[in-house]
Amino acid sequence: MELAGIHHVSAITANAEKNFDFFTRIMGMRLVKKSVNQDNTSSYHLFYADAVGTPGTDMTYFDIPHAAKTVPGVSSISNTAFRVKSEDALAFWKERFTEHNVYFEEVIERFGRRTMYFEDFEGSRLMLVVDDGKGVPYGIPWTKSAVPEEFAVVGLGHVTLTVRKAEQTQLVLTEVLGFTKVGTYPSPIQGMPEITVFSTGEGGPASEVHIEERPDLPMERPGRGSVHHVAFRVKTFEDYDKWEELLRSKGFMTSGKVDRYYFKSIYFREPNGILYELATDEPGFATDESMDTLGETLALPPFLESRREQIEASLRPLSLKE
Repeated sequence: MELAGIHHVSAITANAEKNFDFFTRIMGMRLVKKSVNQDNTSSYHLFYADAVGTPGTDMTYFDIPHAAKTVPGVSSISNTAFRVKSEDALAFWKERFTEHNVYFEEVIERFGRRTMYFEDFEGSRLMLVVDDGKGVPYGIPWTKSAVPEEFAVVGLGHVTLTVRKAEQTQLVLTEVLGFTKVGTYPSPIQGMPEITVFSTGEGGPASEVHIEERPDLPMERPGRGSVHHVAFRVKTFEDYDKWEELLRSKGFMTSGKVDRYYFKSIYFREPNGILYELATDEPGFATDESMDTLGETLALPPFLESRREQIEASLRPLSLKE
């Protein structure tokens, strides 16, 4: 069994309308699913991805109005990267972020790649990373946006995990999930240990987890803009069954097998408290909507469809306009 890389990253927003505006109008991504949090159906769950919802291109947000501001710290998924194809793309994004008053920092090299840190309106900690295309294939850019295709986001890149002590997190990645240590690079914080990079699948940014050790920080207090969990790609349903058996045999308490309809999932926490999900590539987002109309209506999986009237009544009105 081998995980194929990052499947999706799920975060929290306190303002779904502004969140939608940021990821569709400014970032040029496609809303591929407007649904609800299946564990709390009074909350929206929005999925942004490439043109066809390819696994590994998907950033999702739970809408939690009045969520407090995040206080950054350890035991957190502290950064989510998005892949672009070239340094020319970074130049485009510098101009675009300036035009739209998006906070960003200067381009620097991380692990031999050109990167640019930025934040959304809620302080979500994000990054653009230049991907040379030699690892996990690019997604398919959404061309019905103002972002030129050659500069578009082509999928998720690496996630950074910030922990107080890295050893146990690293052991879970290598001894349980099958990642391989592929190198290190200097921490941007003077006096801190080097950041360690782990990879799986075909390699490249979309396959990587970066571990930052920060013994100087308190525990993160999550809120708007914080990441709830990261999901890794399981290529087949056969592997999915085996992963549940493996995690149980290693002593992890898991969620059990959870059918999210668009993919099948298993959740568990690693020793530093970070929530991992293993999610299947199939069946995908076009299961209940046509590819042309993804994200246009409220989509509910079959096991919630009988409660649609009740669920819709519990949701606040949501106006999403590109």
